[in-house]
Amino acid sequence: MIRVDRVALRGLKARGHHGVFAHEREEGQTFIVDLVMSLDTRSAAADDDLTKTVHYGVVAEEVVAVVEGEPVDLIETLAERIAQTCLKHEPVQEVEVVVHKPDAPITVPFDDVTITITRSRV
Repeated sequence: MIRVDRVALRGLKARGHHGVFAHEREEGQTFIVDLVMSLDTRSAAADDDLTKTVHYGVVAEEVVAVVEGEPVDLIETLAERIAQTCLKHEPVQEVEVVVHKPDAPITVPFDDVTITITRSRV
């Protein structure tokens, strides 16, 4: 089995209007996204060629656009949309997405709420 390399983006922040409550949709809140994309970077490294790897700057902009885009009820749905956006990049074989919702409407003290999913081309 060939081990793959990983490109990670951590702490992407964007304001979204996701949630099941009206105030979440109206006021919005900050979401934080962590990504780990699995791909083979050997060819890119050998040729020092950006076109043979994933452009993490472009991915970051696309992920922020998803978070700032069409509202959904569940962070599970948001995470799925983010994963599919990452997998549109040809070199990316698998992606782990963590969506943080630190301002979730919970009535007891807490630090964070997250969903973690892993999706692959297979």
